Amino acid sequence: MPLEMNREVFITCAVTGSGATQDRSPHVPRSPREIADSAIAAAKAGAAVVHCHVRDPETGAPSRDPMMFREVTDRIRDADTDVVLNLTAGMGGDMVFGPVEAPLPLGNGTDMAGATERVAHVAECRPEICTLDCGTMNFAEADYVMTNTPGMLRAMGGMMTDLGVLPEIEAFDTGHLWFAKQLVEEGVLKGPALVQLCMGVPWGAPDDLNTFMAMVNNVPDDWTFSAFSLGRNQMAYVAAAVLAGGNVRVGLEDNLWLGKGQLATNEQLVERAVGIIEGLGARVIGPDAVRAKLGLTKRAPV
Repeated sequence: MPLEMNREVFITCAVTGSGATQDRSPHVPRSPREIADSAIAAAKAGAAVVHCHVRDPETGAPSRDPMMFREVTDRIRDADTDVVLNLTAGMGGDMVFGPVEAPLPLGNGTDMAGATERVAHVAECRPEICTLDCGTMNFAEADYVMTNTPGMLRAMGGMMTDLGVLPEIEAFDTGHLWFAKQLVEEGVLKGPALVQLCMGVPWGAPDDLNTFMAMVNNVPDDWTFSAFSLGRNQMAYVAAAVLAGGNVRVGLEDNLWLGKGQLATNEQLVERAVGIIEGLGARVIGPDAVRAKLGLTKRAPV
């Protein structure tokens, strides 16, 4: 396909995630205040969108507590710095199986919730965007499965649409894009849709460029996409995504390092991404331009 570089690029900062990174870097925020402060700093550095999970403030373990999401949301909305708010809805579909000869009962770490419970914090906080992990897959952890059945996705996607929150389709492989297109065809999601291409997450789509372009080529022409990869390839994928016609995601959810032996902050990762984008001859756009592009309505503090 011909090279169609994106000249108007928005940056999403994935602020903290739900992975076991909280003890690997002092910069990974834990409390709602820390998460909001880090999101605001990323916005000041050039991120138009902040993607937020919440964690137990004491242990750093991932949480689905709606009140912690509400505190993060309120703090970001009350700030002087404008940014588009994107909350995860990926929690509540975690299955951890037992040993291979006795997989049941399910093990510690299993967290399975119904569709309404998984979207409860979205209904409470009404962000502009929330994520929809569009498929079930094995993750790197031995017997952990991220579970998102077609029925669950239809239910959650319909709830998000009814709430007026734009789902960001998280696609970890080409089949996830296939099903996302089915959801739009059925009217569960509205088109044109927003997609995040999640590259290099074991055991989804590897982050080689051939696979990446296969993912890009499966995104409908009128949809908007961003892309990211993990670890040391995060910044390489800033360039790859822009050159392929997309937008970019960086942040401590996906990568802890600015350079060899140098732990990063979220704002440093955003600043590095801004430099790459501008070095390619593109322009970084802000939250108002993203709202206009995606048809979003900014919500005031409640």
